[in-house]
Amino acid sequence: MLEYAGSQRTGVRDRREGPALVAVLGSLDWVLLAGVAGLVAVGLWGIAGVTKFDVRGNPSYYLDHQIVYAAIGGFALVVATLVDPDLYRRYWRAIFIGTIGLIAIVLVAGRAARGSTRWINVGFFTFQPSEFGKLLFVLALAGFIAERSRRIDEVGTTLRVIGLGLIPVALVFAQPDLGTALVYLAALGAMLFVAGTPWRHLAAIGLLAVLLAVGVLWAGPAVGVDVLHGYQKERLTCFTHPSSCSSKAGGYNLEQSIAAVGAGQVEGRGVKGATQTRLNFLPEHHTDFVFASFSEQRGFIGASILLALYLLVLWRGLRVITVARDLYSAVIAGGIVVALLFQLFVNVGMTMGIAPITGIPLPFVSVGGSSMIANLAAMGVLLAVYARGRTARPGRRR
Repeated sequence: MLEYAGSQRTGVRDRREGPALVAVLGSLDWVLLAGVAGLVAVGLWGIAGVTKFDVRGNPSYYLDHQIVYAAIGGFALVVATLVDPDLYRRYWRAIFIGTIGLIAIVLVAGRAARGSTRWINVGFFTFQPSEFGKLLFVLALAGFIAERSRRIDEVGTTLRVIGLGLIPVALVFAQPDLGTALVYLAALGAMLFVAGTPWRHLAAIGLLAVLLAVGVLWAGPAVGVDVLHGYQKERLTCFTHPSSCSSKAGGYNLEQSIAAVGAGQVEGRGVKGATQTRLNFLPEHHTDFVFASFSEQRGFIGASILLALYLLVLWRGLRVITVARDLYSAVIAGGIVVALLFQLFVNVGMTMGIAPITGIPLPFVSVGGSSMIANLAAMGVLLAVYARGRTARPGRRR
Protein backbone atom coordinates (compact mmCIF):
# COMPACT_ATOMS: atom_id res chain seq x y z
CA MET A 1 0.00 0.00 0.00
CA LEU A 2 1.20 3.50 -0.75
CA GLU A 3 2.24 5.41 2.37
CA TYR A 4 0.40 8.62 3.09
CA ALA A 5 0.16 10.91 6.10
CA GLY A 6 -2.90 9.16 7.53
CA SER A 7 -1.89 5.54 6.88
CA GLN A 8 -2.03 4.54 10.51
CA ARG A 9 -5.59 5.79 10.93
CA THR A 10 -7.06 3.83 8.01
CA GLY A 11 -9.85 6.25 7.34
CA VAL A 12 -10.82 7.09 10.94
CA ARG A 13 -10.43 10.82 11.36
CA ASP A 14 -10.57 13.11 14.36
CA ARG A 15 -14.12 14.29 15.10
CA ARG A 16 -13.05 17.74 16.19
CA GLU A 17 -14.18 20.72 14.13
CA GLY A 18 -12.28 21.23 10.92
CA PRO A 19 -9.49 23.75 10.62
CA ALA A 20 -10.36 27.38 10.16
CA LEU A 21 -10.88 28.57 6.60
CA VAL A 22 -7.86 30.85 6.85
CA ALA A 23 -5.68 27.89 7.83
CA VAL A 24 -6.98 25.87 4.89
CA LEU A 25 -6.27 28.68 2.43
CA GLY A 26 -2.81 29.11 3.90
CA SER A 27 -2.09 25.41 3.40
CA LEU A 28 -2.99 25.19 -0.28
CA ASP A 29 -0.58 23.64 -2.74
CA TRP A 30 0.16 26.83 -4.64
CA VAL A 31 2.47 24.99 -7.03
CA LEU A 32 -0.38 22.69 -8.07
CA LEU A 33 -2.72 25.64 -8.39
CA ALA A 34 -0.18 27.50 -10.53
CA GLY A 35 0.25 24.42 -12.73
CA VAL A 36 -3.49 24.14 -13.29
CA ALA A 37 -3.75 27.86 -14.04
CA GLY A 38 -0.89 27.49 -16.50
CA LEU A 39 -2.64 24.61 -18.27
CA VAL A 40 -5.85 26.60 -18.61
CA ALA A 41 -3.94 29.63 -19.92
CA VAL A 42 -1.96 27.61 -22.45
CA GLY A 43 -5.15 25.79 -23.44
CA LEU A 44 -6.94 29.06 -24.14
CA TRP A 45 -3.94 30.32 -26.06
CA GLY A 46 -3.97 27.16 -28.12
CA ILE A 47 -7.71 27.30 -28.79
CA ALA A 48 -7.41 30.93 -29.90
CA GLY A 49 -5.17 29.83 -32.75
CA VAL A 50 -6.62 26.39 -33.49
CA THR A 51 -10.19 27.67 -33.95
CA LYS A 52 -9.45 31.07 -35.46
CA PHE A 53 -10.69 30.07 -38.92
CA ASP A 54 -13.45 27.65 -37.87
CA VAL A 55 -16.34 30.15 -37.80
CA ARG A 56 -16.36 32.63 -40.64
CA GLY A 57 -16.78 36.19 -39.42
CA ASN A 58 -16.24 35.27 -35.76
CA PRO A 59 -12.65 34.09 -35.14
CA SER A 60 -13.11 34.14 -31.36
CA TYR A 61 -16.34 32.11 -31.25
CA TYR A 62 -14.88 28.99 -29.62
CA LEU A 63 -12.42 30.97 -27.53
CA ASP A 64 -15.20 33.08 -26.03
CA HIS A 65 -17.15 29.96 -25.09
CA GLN A 66 -14.05 28.31 -23.66
CA ILE A 67 -13.30 31.34 -21.50
CA VAL A 68 -16.81 31.11 -20.05
CA TYR A 69 -16.33 27.40 -19.35
CA ALA A 70 -12.98 28.12 -17.70
CA ALA A 71 -14.58 30.80 -15.51
CA ILE A 72 -17.34 28.42 -14.41
CA GLY A 73 -14.74 25.72 -13.84
CA GLY A 74 -12.65 28.14 -11.79
CA PHE A 75 -15.66 28.80 -9.57
CA ALA A 76 -16.19 25.03 -9.22
CA LEU A 77 -12.51 24.68 -8.26
CA VAL A 78 -12.86 27.30 -5.51
CA VAL A 79 -16.02 25.67 -4.12
CA ALA A 80 -14.45 22.19 -4.20
CA THR A 81 -11.37 23.53 -2.41
CA LEU A 82 -13.45 24.97 0.41
CA VAL A 83 -15.53 21.81 0.92
CA ASP A 84 -14.12 19.30 3.38
CA PRO A 85 -13.66 15.96 1.50
CA ASP A 86 -15.14 14.17 4.51
CA LEU A 87 -18.53 15.48 3.39
CA TYR A 88 -18.30 13.32 0.26
CA ARG A 89 -17.37 10.30 2.37
CA ARG A 90 -20.47 10.68 4.55
CA TYR A 91 -22.79 10.90 1.54
CA TRP A 92 -21.04 8.52 -0.84
CA ARG A 93 -24.20 6.42 -1.32
CA ALA A 94 -26.21 9.42 -2.49
CA ILE A 95 -23.36 10.46 -4.80
CA PHE A 96 -23.15 6.94 -6.24
CA ILE A 97 -26.90 6.70 -6.89
CA GLY A 98 -26.92 10.19 -8.37
CA THR A 99 -24.02 9.31 -10.67
CA ILE A 100 -25.76 6.20 -11.95
CA GLY A 101 -28.99 8.11 -12.49
CA LEU A 102 -27.26 10.95 -14.31
CA ILE A 103 -25.46 8.59 -16.69
CA ALA A 104 -28.55 6.44 -17.20
CA ILE A 105 -30.65 9.46 -18.21
CA VAL A 106 -28.39 9.91 -21.22
CA LEU A 107 -29.49 6.54 -22.62
CA VAL A 108 -33.12 7.72 -22.51
CA ALA A 109 -33.04 11.45 -23.20
CA GLY A 110 -29.54 12.04 -24.49
CA ARG A 111 -28.55 13.65 -27.76
CA ALA A 112 -26.77 11.46 -30.30
CA ALA A 113 -23.70 12.54 -32.25
CA ARG A 114 -21.21 10.51 -34.26
CA GLY A 115 -22.86 7.24 -33.33
CA SER A 116 -22.88 7.86 -29.57
CA THR A 117 -25.47 9.21 -27.15
CA ARG A 118 -23.44 11.11 -24.57
CA TRP A 119 -24.94 14.59 -24.22
CA ILE A 120 -27.97 16.14 -22.57
CA ASN A 121 -29.29 19.43 -23.91
CA VAL A 122 -30.72 21.70 -21.23
CA GLY A 123 -31.30 24.64 -23.55
CA PHE A 124 -28.49 27.02 -22.68
CA PHE A 125 -25.89 24.31 -22.24
CA THR A 126 -25.20 20.84 -23.61
CA PHE A 127 -23.30 18.78 -21.08
CA GLN A 128 -21.82 15.32 -20.99
CA PRO A 129 -22.71 13.53 -17.72
CA SER A 130 -19.97 10.93 -18.09
CA GLU A 131 -17.37 13.72 -17.81
CA PHE A 132 -18.73 14.81 -14.43
CA GLY A 133 -19.19 11.14 -13.61
CA LYS A 134 -15.42 10.62 -13.63
CA LEU A 135 -15.10 12.71 -10.47
CA LEU A 136 -18.35 11.56 -8.87
CA PHE A 137 -17.40 7.93 -9.53
CA VAL A 138 -14.15 8.39 -7.61
CA LEU A 139 -15.79 10.25 -4.71
CA ALA A 140 -18.49 7.60 -4.29
CA LEU A 141 -16.42 4.45 -4.70
CA ALA A 142 -13.71 5.77 -2.38
CA GLY A 143 -16.38 6.08 0.32
CA PHE A 144 -17.26 2.40 -0.02
CA ILE A 145 -13.57 1.48 0.15
CA ALA A 146 -13.01 3.62 3.25
CA GLU A 147 -15.93 1.97 5.05
CA ARG A 148 -14.35 -1.42 4.49
CA SER A 149 -10.74 -0.42 5.03
CA ARG A 150 -10.23 -2.97 7.81
CA ARG A 151 -11.31 -5.75 5.46
CA ILE A 152 -9.46 -4.54 2.39
CA ASP A 153 -7.42 -7.74 2.25
CA GLU A 154 -10.54 -9.90 1.88
CA VAL A 155 -11.54 -11.22 -1.53
CA GLY A 156 -15.16 -10.30 -0.86
CA THR A 157 -14.25 -6.63 -0.39
CA THR A 158 -12.35 -6.52 -3.67
CA LEU A 159 -15.22 -8.19 -5.52
CA ARG A 160 -17.77 -5.78 -4.05
CA VAL A 161 -15.69 -2.76 -5.05
CA ILE A 162 -15.35 -4.08 -8.59
CA GLY A 163 -19.04 -4.96 -8.74
CA LEU A 164 -20.10 -1.46 -7.74
CA GLY A 165 -17.57 0.11 -10.08
CA LEU A 166 -18.74 -1.90 -13.08
CA ILE A 167 -22.27 -0.49 -12.86
CA PRO A 168 -21.42 3.04 -14.08
CA VAL A 169 -18.74 1.58 -16.36
CA ALA A 170 -21.36 -0.57 -18.09
CA LEU A 171 -23.72 2.40 -18.48
CA VAL A 172 -21.00 4.53 -20.06
CA PHE A 173 -19.94 1.66 -22.32
CA ALA A 174 -23.57 1.29 -23.47
CA GLN A 175 -23.72 4.90 -24.78
CA PRO A 176 -21.36 3.67 -26.41
CA ASP A 177 -18.25 5.40 -25.07
CA LEU A 178 -15.41 2.92 -24.76
CA GLY A 179 -12.75 5.56 -24.10
CA THR A 180 -14.50 7.10 -21.09
CA ALA A 181 -15.36 3.64 -19.74
CA LEU A 182 -11.64 2.85 -19.78
CA VAL A 183 -10.95 6.06 -17.83
CA TYR A 184 -13.35 4.84 -15.14
CA LEU A 185 -11.58 1.47 -15.03
CA ALA A 186 -8.17 3.15 -14.74
CA ALA A 187 -9.42 5.19 -11.78
CA LEU A 188 -10.90 2.05 -10.21
CA GLY A 189 -7.58 0.21 -10.46
CA ALA A 190 -5.73 3.16 -8.94
CA MET A 191 -8.12 3.37 -6.01
CA LEU A 192 -7.75 -0.34 -5.24
CA PHE A 193 -3.97 0.02 -5.34
CA VAL A 194 -3.84 3.08 -3.08
CA ALA A 195 -6.28 1.46 -0.64
CA GLY A 196 -3.85 -1.42 -0.10
CA THR A 197 -5.57 -4.22 -2.00
CA PRO A 198 -3.28 -7.31 -1.83
CA TRP A 199 -1.04 -7.88 -4.81
CA ARG A 200 -2.55 -11.30 -5.44
CA HIS A 201 -5.94 -9.66 -5.91
CA LEU A 202 -4.53 -7.03 -8.26
CA ALA A 203 -2.70 -9.73 -10.25
CA ALA A 204 -5.91 -11.74 -10.56
CA ILE A 205 -7.79 -8.63 -11.72
CA GLY A 206 -5.09 -7.96 -14.30
CA LEU A 207 -5.27 -11.53 -15.58
CA LEU A 208 -9.06 -11.37 -15.84
CA ALA A 209 -8.78 -8.07 -17.71
CA VAL A 210 -6.44 -9.65 -20.23
CA LEU A 211 -8.73 -12.65 -20.68
CA LEU A 212 -11.72 -10.35 -21.10
CA ALA A 213 -9.88 -8.32 -23.73
CA VAL A 214 -8.96 -11.50 -25.61
CA GLY A 215 -12.57 -12.65 -25.47
CA VAL A 216 -13.96 -9.33 -26.66
CA LEU A 217 -11.42 -8.73 -29.42
CA TRP A 218 -10.75 -12.23 -30.76
CA ALA A 219 -12.57 -15.18 -29.20
CA GLY A 220 -16.03 -13.58 -29.27
CA PRO A 221 -15.97 -12.37 -32.89
CA ALA A 222 -14.56 -15.76 -33.95
CA VAL A 223 -17.78 -17.45 -32.81
CA GLY A 224 -20.07 -14.66 -33.96
CA VAL A 225 -20.43 -12.79 -30.65
CA ASP A 226 -19.67 -9.09 -31.08
CA VAL A 227 -19.45 -6.93 -27.96
CA LEU A 228 -17.92 -3.89 -29.62
CA HIS A 229 -19.57 -1.80 -32.31
CA GLY A 230 -18.19 -2.01 -35.82
CA TYR A 231 -16.41 1.36 -35.73
CA GLN A 232 -14.82 0.47 -32.36
CA LYS A 233 -13.39 -2.74 -33.76
CA GLU A 234 -12.16 -0.89 -36.83
CA ARG A 235 -10.34 1.67 -34.66
CA LEU A 236 -8.59 -1.07 -32.69
CA THR A 237 -7.69 -2.87 -35.91
CA CYS A 238 -6.42 0.44 -37.25
CA PHE A 239 -4.11 0.71 -34.24
CA THR A 240 -2.74 -2.83 -34.46
CA HIS A 241 -2.56 -2.88 -38.30
CA PRO A 242 -2.12 0.75 -39.42
CA SER A 243 -1.12 -0.27 -42.96
CA SER A 244 -4.60 -1.73 -43.55
CA CYS A 245 -6.48 1.07 -41.83
CA SER A 246 -9.34 2.53 -43.86
CA SER A 247 -10.37 6.18 -43.90
CA LYS A 248 -13.70 5.24 -42.31
CA ALA A 249 -11.90 3.61 -39.38
CA GLY A 250 -9.85 6.72 -38.74
CA GLY A 251 -6.95 6.12 -41.06
CA TYR A 252 -7.33 9.53 -42.69
CA ASN A 253 -7.57 11.26 -39.31
CA LEU A 254 -4.45 9.50 -38.08
CA GLU A 255 -2.46 10.35 -41.20
CA GLN A 256 -3.40 14.01 -41.01
CA SER A 257 -2.71 14.10 -37.28
CA ILE A 258 0.78 12.66 -37.63
CA ALA A 259 1.44 15.05 -40.52
CA ALA A 260 0.32 18.00 -38.38
CA VAL A 261 2.53 17.03 -35.44
CA GLY A 262 5.55 16.59 -37.69
CA ALA A 263 4.89 19.78 -39.66
CA GLY A 264 5.23 21.89 -36.53
CA GLN A 265 8.93 21.01 -36.22
CA VAL A 266 10.73 23.07 -33.54
CA GLU A 267 9.06 26.48 -33.45
CA GLY A 268 5.75 25.71 -35.15
CA ARG A 269 4.20 27.06 -38.35
CA GLY A 270 2.11 29.74 -36.66
CA VAL A 271 -1.63 30.21 -36.90
CA LYS A 272 -1.74 31.22 -40.55
CA GLY A 273 0.95 28.81 -41.70
CA ALA A 274 -0.60 25.71 -40.08
CA THR A 275 -2.38 24.47 -43.20
CA GLN A 276 -3.48 21.12 -41.71
CA THR A 277 -5.52 23.04 -39.17
CA ARG A 278 -6.41 26.24 -41.01
CA LEU A 279 -7.66 24.44 -44.14
CA ASN A 280 -9.45 21.80 -42.05
CA PHE A 281 -7.49 18.85 -43.42
CA LEU A 282 -7.38 17.53 -39.84
CA PRO A 283 -10.91 16.72 -38.60
CA GLU A 284 -11.88 17.39 -34.99
CA HIS A 285 -8.84 19.62 -34.61
CA HIS A 286 -10.38 21.55 -31.71
CA THR A 287 -11.52 18.49 -29.73
CA ASP A 288 -10.07 15.00 -30.15
CA PHE A 289 -7.02 16.04 -32.18
CA VAL A 290 -6.35 19.40 -30.56
CA PHE A 291 -2.85 18.35 -29.50
CA ALA A 292 -1.90 17.71 -33.14
CA SER A 293 -3.17 21.14 -34.18
CA PHE A 294 -1.46 22.81 -31.24
CA SER A 295 1.81 21.06 -32.14
CA GLU A 296 1.51 22.18 -35.76
CA GLN A 297 1.02 25.81 -34.77
CA ARG A 298 3.39 26.01 -31.78
CA GLY A 299 5.90 23.30 -32.64
CA PHE A 300 8.05 21.20 -30.33
CA ILE A 301 8.64 24.14 -28.00
CA GLY A 302 4.94 24.80 -27.46
CA ALA A 303 4.10 21.11 -27.09
CA SER A 304 6.94 20.70 -24.58
CA ILE A 305 5.64 23.59 -22.49
CA LEU A 306 2.16 22.03 -22.46
CA LEU A 307 3.46 18.58 -21.53
CA ALA A 308 5.74 20.06 -18.85
CA LEU A 309 2.71 21.70 -17.23
CA TYR A 310 0.90 18.36 -17.27
CA LEU A 311 3.92 16.72 -15.67
CA LEU A 312 3.96 19.39 -12.96
CA VAL A 313 0.28 18.87 -12.16
CA LEU A 314 0.66 15.08 -12.11
CA TRP A 315 3.71 15.28 -9.83
CA ARG A 316 1.98 17.55 -7.37
CA GLY A 317 -1.13 15.39 -7.60
CA LEU A 318 0.85 12.30 -6.60
CA ARG A 319 2.27 14.25 -3.67
CA VAL A 320 -1.26 14.95 -2.49
CA ILE A 321 -1.66 11.21 -1.82
CA THR A 322 1.31 11.26 0.56
CA VAL A 323 -0.06 14.10 2.71
CA ALA A 324 -3.71 12.98 2.78
CA ARG A 325 -5.03 12.90 6.33
CA ASP A 326 -6.95 9.62 5.96
CA LEU A 327 -7.55 6.67 3.67
CA TYR A 328 -10.57 8.19 1.95
CA SER A 329 -8.67 11.33 0.96
CA ALA A 330 -5.72 9.31 -0.32
CA VAL A 331 -7.95 7.05 -2.41
CA ILE A 332 -9.82 9.91 -4.11
CA ALA A 333 -6.51 11.65 -4.85
CA GLY A 334 -5.14 8.48 -6.43
CA GLY A 335 -8.24 8.00 -8.56
CA ILE A 336 -8.27 11.59 -9.80
CA VAL A 337 -4.56 11.66 -10.69
CA VAL A 338 -4.53 8.33 -12.54
CA ALA A 339 -7.71 9.22 -14.44
CA LEU A 340 -6.01 12.45 -15.57
CA LEU A 341 -2.84 10.58 -16.53
CA PHE A 342 -4.80 8.00 -18.52
CA GLN A 343 -6.70 10.66 -20.46
CA LEU A 344 -3.49 12.53 -21.20
CA PHE A 345 -1.64 9.45 -22.42
CA VAL A 346 -4.46 8.19 -24.64
CA ASN A 347 -5.29 11.58 -26.20
CA VAL A 348 -1.71 12.59 -26.92
CA GLY A 349 -0.77 9.04 -27.88
CA MET A 350 -3.54 8.67 -30.46
CA THR A 351 -2.43 11.84 -32.27
CA MET A 352 0.94 10.18 -32.89
CA GLY A 353 -0.30 6.65 -33.52
CA ILE A 354 0.91 5.10 -30.26
CA ALA A 355 -2.61 4.67 -28.81
CA PRO A 356 -5.96 3.73 -30.37
CA ILE A 357 -8.23 6.53 -31.61
CA THR A 358 -10.88 7.34 -29.01
CA GLY A 359 -13.15 10.23 -28.14
CA ILE A 360 -11.23 11.14 -24.98
CA PRO A 361 -10.65 14.93 -24.84
CA LEU A 362 -7.36 16.53 -23.87
CA PRO A 363 -7.88 17.87 -20.32
CA PHE A 364 -7.96 21.68 -20.01
CA VAL A 365 -7.34 22.12 -23.76
CA SER A 366 -10.04 20.46 -25.88
CA VAL A 367 -13.05 22.66 -26.57
CA GLY A 368 -15.96 21.62 -24.37
CA GLY A 369 -17.60 22.83 -21.20
CA SER A 370 -18.17 19.49 -19.49
CA SER A 371 -14.53 18.43 -19.65
CA MET A 372 -13.19 21.82 -18.55
CA ILE A 373 -15.56 22.26 -15.62
CA ALA A 374 -15.28 18.67 -14.40
CA ASN A 375 -11.47 18.67 -14.54
CA LEU A 376 -11.18 21.97 -12.70
CA ALA A 377 -13.58 20.71 -10.03
CA ALA A 378 -11.40 17.60 -9.68
CA MET A 379 -8.35 19.81 -9.18
CA GLY A 380 -10.29 21.63 -6.47
CA VAL A 381 -10.84 18.33 -4.67
CA LEU A 382 -7.11 17.62 -4.87
CA LEU A 383 -6.36 21.04 -3.37
CA ALA A 384 -8.89 20.38 -0.59
CA VAL A 385 -7.26 17.04 0.24
CA TYR A 386 -3.82 18.64 0.33
CA ALA A 387 -4.93 21.59 2.47
CA ARG A 388 -6.66 19.40 5.06
CA GLY A 389 -3.67 17.09 5.18
CA ARG A 390 -1.27 19.98 5.70
CA THR A 391 -3.34 21.66 8.41
CA ALA A 392 -3.59 18.33 10.23
CA ARG A 393 0.22 18.10 10.25
CA PRO A 394 1.63 21.64 10.13
CA GLY A 395 5.07 20.46 11.13
CA ARG A 396 5.58 18.25 8.08
CA ARG A 397 7.83 19.41 5.26
CA ARG A 398 6.03 20.80 2.22
